[in-house]
Amino acid sequence: MSEQPKVVILGGGTGLSVLLRGLKKFPVDITAIVTVADDGGSSGRLRTELNIPPPGDIRNVLAALSDVEPLVEELFQHRFNKGNNLIGHSLGNLILAAMTNITGDFVHAIREMSTVLNVRGKVLPAANTSVVLNAEMEDGTIVSGESKIPFSGKKIKKVFLSPDDIEPLPETLEVIGEADLIIIGPGSLYTSILPNLLVPKIGEAVCQAKAKKVYICNVMTQAGETLNFSASDHVRALYTHMNEAFMDIILVNEEEIPDHIKSLYEEELAKPVHFDVDTLTSLGLDVITDNIVCYENSVIRHDTNKVAKLLYGILQQELT
Repeated sequence: MSEQPKVVILGGGTGLSVLLRGLKKFPVDITAIVTVADDGGSSGRLRTELNIPPPGDIRNVLAALSDVEPLVEELFQHRFNKGNNLIGHSLGNLILAAMTNITGDFVHAIREMSTVLNVRGKVLPAANTSVVLNAEMEDGTIVSGESKIPFSGKKIKKVFLSPDDIEPLPETLEVIGEADLIIIGPGSLYTSILPNLLVPKIGEAVCQAKAKKVYICNVMTQAGETLNFSASDHVRALYTHMNEAFMDIILVNEEEIPDHIKSLYEEELAKPVHFDVDTLTSLGLDVITDNIVCYENSVIRHDTNKVAKLLYGILQQELT
């Protein structure tokens, strides 16, 4: 049997897991590189109390790539809503924390859980230790903590990680170098995507990789992160942080968002991202536009099957 083409995806949050559910249906070898900067909610509590990397984004990706009975996945994703110490915790987060404690290593714990959940692909944390995401605001103030940055009420100038001695897994650099396609996003620009690229050596490896790089732009802006951003503003922020224009293709939505959905998002100061195609083209990007959104209980999501099909089409073009 011929070897499957290798796809590497960098991200975090809901966007990454949504995309993976569609992509795993195609004959590709998937590696998901997942941020470990989360410090809120259940992940933040476990990170602080047990001194382990935050498991939440990893848990969502494992669930998305799993091939188990729906009830088993539901159990893994179950979030307790009762109990003084359990409330807010997801069972999957607790299992990953327990497995880390048993094996003594977060990466080993992820490998073991991947086997248990029959995961289709490979899940790697951006680092094998917790990292702190910091933001320098335009007024010069520094805000530390991924969960605090969007609520600072100030415009972000740049983000950076601490401590200074963060190391990626050698395996991560290897899979980036061997990739046939590298996908960045979808996800929060400053708090889900850049925390991966800012890990020393990972950003450089992505920029230097021979594979085409595809950026899946968010459909909506985010208050506290990308307020009033156009698609080209997203791209320029990535380029500024990497000191290099490294993207080849951008995938953007062309479907009009219904007014009743937009009005709901306006309450949180979010609006559809303006896809300035001419500016994107001037930045040297191939722009692919399509109707790629769906709606879950009035929440906008990327249509996992449509996006996955488009990405697989790009991959096939690259391999022919």
